[in-house]
Amino acid sequence: MTQFNLHLGDCVAGMARLEAASIDLVVTSPPYNLGVRYGKFADNTNRESYLDWCQQWATEIRRVLRPNGSLFLNLGSSPSNPMLPHELVLRLRELFVLQNTIHWIKAITLDDEGKEISRGHFKPINSPRYLNDCHEYIFHLTPAGTTPLDRLALGVSYVHKSNIARWSHTQGRDRRCRGNTWFIPYETIQRRAKERPHPATFPVQLAMNCILLHGLTRTQRMLDPFLGIGNSAIAALRSRLTNFVGFEIDEEYLAEARRRITRG
Repeated sequence: MTQFNLHLGDCVAGMARLEAASIDLVVTSPPYNLGVRYGKFADNTNRESYLDWCQQWATEIRRVLRPNGSLFLNLGSSPSNPMLPHELVLRLRELFVLQNTIHWIKAITLDDEGKEISRGHFKPINSPRYLNDCHEYIFHLTPAGTTPLDRLALGVSYVHKSNIARWSHTQGRDRRCRGNTWFIPYETIQRRAKERPHPATFPVQLAMNCILLHGLTRTQRMLDPFLGIGNSAIAALRSRLTNFVGFEIDEEYLAEARRRITRG
């Protein structure tokens, strides 16, 4: 049974009350400063002020993260503002090492035996200059760049089984690393206001992937300083983690997170 400690309030002040080196894993997605309409947060400050604020919460995450912990930071951009995720990661390089860069693929079109098949969901862009944006970043940041991962927890089978015996690293197992591209579409919903009452969420499966990759046996206490409606908390529940800590400044989002945890 997962113990949940969910708090209404600012995450910087809230994390300051947590014990140093007490968190194994952080999975979170802060506001992107792209003008998204949140309930209680102005997502349109100037660039330097936004980056300064990000450095504040990242400093607290670094303080509470254990030496072999992981921060999986989901960041997106807009076609007209593509450098923001990279500028933020550059700001954090004095606090963390960028150990892995994962691409969250929301929608993709593949050729399947001569037939084009599209999967996933994307937000159309009506512009003669930009392509539809079908991915976001998940930056895996760690204190020293040496955090071990359970790569095969997200492993996939070999298409060509002859490779199992051909490569020594397989050790005879039909399992290989999935790599750094994760196709995770949103679940289809009928009424957004009721089923996904938040303007910017990541899927529960994305957070579960991060938990599995960091390692179930190495994850006792997980943190999300930008809880939203609680998808990371649901992932912790389904993964049967011991303890989860979350902060959220919007009481309506926090109430929805609590309801969803109760439903499981």
